[in-house]
Amino acid sequence: MSSLADTLTILSAMFTPAVLVSACGSLILTTSQRLSRSIDRQREVAGLLRRNYQQAAAPAEANPDPAEHTYLSMQLSFAARRAHLLQQVMTTLHLTLGIFIASIFSIGVFELVNSSATWVVAALSVLGASLLLYASILLIRESRLAVADVAEETAYLLTAG
Repeated sequence: MSSLADTLTILSAMFTPAVLVSACGSLILTTSQRLSRSIDRQREVAGLLRRNYQQAAAPAEANPDPAEHTYLSMQLSFAARRAHLLQQVMTTLHLTLGIFIASIFSIGVFELVNSSATWVVAALSVLGASLLLYASILLIRESRLAVADVAEETAYLLTAG
């Protein structure tokens, strides 16, 4: 590094992926919260379904509603699919985060050793951006599934009530 201008150029090049690292961190945090809520919902519905099974097994109790059993089974399926999608998103985002960190690291290392292997940085950046796009698509799918779940729940409650 011959001058302050060269150092600032390197730092600027390293700053761009750092912004993407920050964006990944924010997405990881919000996706983690969504996953926690989805798992809580799955446990809640599983408890209601378990109670429904116990009522069916108890001869003295009133017969459980078969429509409610079907509804709860469907809700459990929605919750499980959402949790699976969100887990895929979390995995993809963590991989993306690692790739963006690797690109920051490689910029610094290549500059220190005076290497011209800029294709590595470019490849890491494209791979990271591609994974970020894939994670976004998965989040859209999960959001649509959540909306479909709410629509089914609303339809059941309107017809059952």
